[in-house]
Amino acid sequence: MIPVDAFEGRTVAVFGLARSGLTAARALAAGGAHPVVWDEKPAARAAAASEGFAVVDLERADWSAFAALVLSPGVPLSHPAPHWTVARAREAGVEIIGDVELFARAVACAPEHRRPRIVAITGTNGKSTTTALIGHMLTQAGRDTRVGGNIGVGVLGLEPMHGGAAYVLELSSYQLDLTASLKPDVAIILNITPDHLDRHGDMDGYAAAKRRILLNQGKGDTAVIGVDDDWGQRICTEITAANRRTIWPISARKAMGRGVYVLQGRLYDATDGRVTELADLTAARSLPGRHNWQNAAAAYAAVRALGVPAQDAIDGLLSFPGLAHRMETIGTIDGVRFVNDSKATNIDAARQAMSAYPRFYWIAGGRQKTGIGCLSDLFGSVARAYLIGEAAPDFARTLEGRAPAQTAPSLRDAVQAAFIDARASGEAEPIVLFSPACASFDQFSDFEARGEAFRAAVHALASQPDAGEPR
Repeated sequence: MIPVDAFEGRTVAVFGLARSGLTAARALAAGGAHPVVWDEKPAARAAAASEGFAVVDLERADWSAFAALVLSPGVPLSHPAPHWTVARAREAGVEIIGDVELFARAVACAPEHRRPRIVAITGTNGKSTTTALIGHMLTQAGRDTRVGGNIGVGVLGLEPMHGGAAYVLELSSYQLDLTASLKPDVAIILNITPDHLDRHGDMDGYAAAKRRILLNQGKGDTAVIGVDDDWGQRICTEITAANRRTIWPISARKAMGRGVYVLQGRLYDATDGRVTELADLTAARSLPGRHNWQNAAAAYAAVRALGVPAQDAIDGLLSFPGLAHRMETIGTIDGVRFVNDSKATNIDAARQAMSAYPRFYWIAGGRQKTGIGCLSDLFGSVARAYLIGEAAPDFARTLEGRAPAQTAPSLRDAVQAAFIDARASGEAEPIVLFSPACASFDQFSDFEARGEAFRAAVHALASQPDAGEPR
């Protein structure tokens, strides 16, 4: 855990006692602050009370006593309407922050020789893969590396900092909205496409939240910006004009005179004014598809900015084992390969996975954010679709006449049906792709639980008398 000294001797309200909130309360207490905590779920309050925290109903509290409100990133800050805690804090003039801001203040309070290097990653898609990939590359290169934030361990739950450590942090737009003073040595914006508009109002609000990752960078820092979408291009142009930091554009679609790019699977470095071919990324089985090539370009740029030699960076790229729930090969049964892409909670993420395979048996559905009509150019690759959850009827209507489809009462039923059809297809290595294009909350607590249910369903197939073993 990382103690937070910035509020020593003062009282701080903490609302939302899931992973990040409870860890924030512990970090504040370790730094000498007096956290008072509240959650609308009785079980969460009981868990906090069992650790000795002061559980105080914030609706009835005297807010003038609070130095800050530490808000869970899942709680609405502005849209569709500010949460009542936000309104109370603003009325009392209490600043509203999140756990990443607490981390930033802990870094600022540390002596110079104890401050770590920080790599911060955001984007609509690819954040988790890129974060895990950078962590792997730095570790392989012998660096003391801690990976967390919106992936794995909450940032304040990571090991205490020292000057030789590198913190690699995945940051969501929700977290960035609550962060004001973080100063990453390397800040990455992979891409910006429509997502979470209910929480940010519109694309301008969403992009503004993502841009906050660059807020405090200056001379000596590096910004790595994906320029394969209009928003990324605009941001790259604007910060280049400001001329405050080193900027490495990245692309998986076009050659560039500077930055890092991938063409036809080959990675090129043009950061020093000349173009050098580095590696054939088609050899990296855990990084299939153009979107993963963009992730690889960003990861390479990040670790090079931290001084990792080029060959060490390439070795790390090619040895990456992959990320759970993101185009993760679960196994192969009777020649049928199962790919778990449960993290595809939106259309753009599903497009990336679907584009990586010429033909596949597609399991999709859940609580939809948008329809799938914009994926129509990929329907020709769908051997058959198996539709689950709340979105199934709407998805079925969209696919009618465009791709064969059927609804399934559960994920397990969908896996069974897809396996039977794929095995009977006669294809050399048919692929069952679970890329839902939807949120998970109609049937599962989160995409991880959904991905584990897919994994369990696949492994259950092996127990059938006529099925082989997953490998």
